[in-house]
Amino acid sequence: MNLPQLLQHAHSGQVDELNLISIEGGIYLLEIRHNDQPQLLRDEQGKTLRLRSVEHARDLLKELPALPFYLIHAVVHEEMCGLPAGPQQRLRVPISMACQW
Repeated sequence: MNLPQLLQHAHSGQVDELNLISIEGGIYLLEIRHNDQPQLLRDEQGKTLRLRSVEHARDLLKELPALPFYLIHAVVHEEMCGLPAGPQQRLRVPISMACQW
């Protein structure tokens, strides 16, 4: 889904939530939950759009109506020595779509 499609779906009430996924290297991906199916935000060429920060995402999404918006961090415990193995849940924190300053 690209940004114009996201805007259209959000304004018609078809977006369930947005998840800003933080990955290694300071890269963020925007996951759109539409009809309970995850889709990543893509650019006009169909490539996954890489965002630089939470503020970059907020600026990109400023025309959207208020939606549930979460910051997601993967759990790194599996890569560390000495910690128990087993399933770990990712950190999921609600954040505001509006700029905080």
